Amino acid sequence: MTGSTRDPRVVPTRITSLTNDRVKAIRALEMRKERKETGLFVAEGASILVTARDAGFTAETLVHLAGAADSGIAKGLLAWAANSRAEVLEVSEAVLGKLAAKDNPQTMLGVFRQRWAEMPDAARLTPTSCWVVLEEVRDPGNLGTIVRTADAVGASGVILVGNCCDPYSRECVRATMGSIFTVPIARVTLADFLSWRPTWTGDVVGTHLDGTADFRTVDYKAPTLLVMGSEGPGLSDAMAQVCSRLVRIPMAGSLDSLNLAVATALALYQIRGEHLRL
Repeated sequence: MTGSTRDPRVVPTRITSLTNDRVKAIRALEMRKERKETGLFVAEGASILVTARDAGFTAETLVHLAGAADSGIAKGLLAWAANSRAEVLEVSEAVLGKLAAKDNPQTMLGVFRQRWAEMPDAARLTPTSCWVVLEEVRDPGNLGTIVRTADAVGASGVILVGNCCDPYSRECVRATMGSIFTVPIARVTLADFLSWRPTWTGDVVGTHLDGTADFRTVDYKAPTLLVMGSEGPGLSDAMAQVCSRLVRIPMAGSLDSLNLAVATALALYQIRGEHLRL
């Protein structure tokens, strides 16, 4: 392995071997167990890395394809890595093929440390605060899309309750399109959530088949907690019972439910609509 770069501030380690220990370590982050033990995750693509940089994250490791770091954006990211003393790896196409996603692989990726938010403090809630609560969401694509939508509407964050999929999985991170770096994410057990629930002073709105109110006609009381159930069973009885109101999304077709990410987006835009301007 030899070091080479056009930027004197950045001295990458060049890797061409598929059996290199650093390659193995980064590949291992595809496993949830490894992400949990190390507290690390992988984000792929220059645009997502720019979002990470602008959100104040620093990469532990920055990987780029040899010969593909000549653009202004790529050079800026390499300078960012150098300034933050990140490890920089310049890899061959074969090595990148082992590290990048199989579909639409990118030429740059970064390894970052996970960040977990605390549960919202009632004393610090603003009149427009809106958090999304997801109970046992299982699909990483849905979770990533919801995080991205929460970012789009200016929601305060996302709370994962119970046995949810990992927001720092590759599929979820990719689906967020960078919002994983800008939206606070908290995680709690069901018991801890139920204990915390009385501290919330505004509406706790759950979407439920037993809801009698059309979600479009409700006068939501801020701050608002939007509670969504898992893809199949929906909200558990315990979660439904602590909602201050249950609402439904009307449908005219033969189905009785929507995709979780779609339903969450509809509800969020209804709740946050008055605060959104072109």
